[in-house]
Amino acid sequence: MKAITFTKYGPAEVLQLSERPKPIAKDHEVLIRVHAAEATKADVEMRRFKFAVKWFWLPLRMAFGITKPRQQILGGYFSGTVVETGKHVSQFRQGEEVFGATGLKFGAYGEYVALPEDATIVPKPSNMSFVDSAAVPLGGLNALHFLRLAELKAGEQVLINGAGGSIGAHAVQIAKSMGARVTAVDSAIKESFVRRMGADCFIDYAAEDFAVKGQSFDVIFDMVPGSSYGACIAALKSGGRYLVGNPRLSVMLRSVFTTRLSDKNVRFAFARESKEELLALKELIEAGKVTSIVDRVYAAEEAVDAHRRVETEQRLGAVVIEIADLDACP
Repeated sequence: MKAITFTKYGPAEVLQLSERPKPIAKDHEVLIRVHAAEATKADVEMRRFKFAVKWFWLPLRMAFGITKPRQQILGGYFSGTVVETGKHVSQFRQGEEVFGATGLKFGAYGEYVALPEDATIVPKPSNMSFVDSAAVPLGGLNALHFLRLAELKAGEQVLINGAGGSIGAHAVQIAKSMGARVTAVDSAIKESFVRRMGADCFIDYAAEDFAVKGQSFDVIFDMVPGSSYGACIAALKSGGRYLVGNPRLSVMLRSVFTTRLSDKNVRFAFARESKEELLALKELIEAGKVTSIVDRVYAAEEAVDAHRRVETEQRLGAVVIEIADLDACP
């Protein structure tokens, strides 16, 4: 099969189209023909091996390759069609349209990916295209996880810092579906986008600091690694919850004292990315409560440009690579 691969860590130019062995579905696996995959910040960070959060650099490097990547096909979130099922698979059938996550296996930048039937794969929403649905699992699963962790109640005031990214844009929509009033924080170029997602208020972080505006919130969902911990805690109401999407080690340590010694709570448990959560997202999509967040779509041979688009932070939503056209690539 053809795949977008990288054989060394580095800039976007290390990505290339190459031939790789087609996966074979084992007894409890499904073989999926990938139609589209989201190009994520995680893909970019793995390709460069540079991370906004530093504390897990060494264990990841040991796991994924010290001098060069062991897994040379990126892509963790996808949509596609089941083309083969292992003899013990009962949850899926050939020809079924699905979307989901590959987990740490990656591999969605290839024409085919083989995954266990109990992986985070579910039927694709009936009212979304392959491209649109490929942009859901990363942002949607993480946003749903954190907003459930917040035990969000209707009428509460929620601030989402980094609302214009994949996770943030889904968080805006999901928080609104839960009945919250949402304030979005991001760069000015993303205001119309996050308002279209449902944000009630918008703050341009370059023009003003939400933490010193004097407003207070029931929940702050923070996707920006460099945020001031103290300022965010101070901007919470009594009983408020601070959700940290990219926790630094110092934040993880300070959170213990904040939660135990104050009337505010810090939560940062990593998303499980479960089937149940993805099915819940599918229901929200089919009910019209979550819509497409796709910014741009790139052909497979434009993977370098797709990664550059992610790196600029100018994207308005998700960047998606169409994988289904790889047969046409030279």
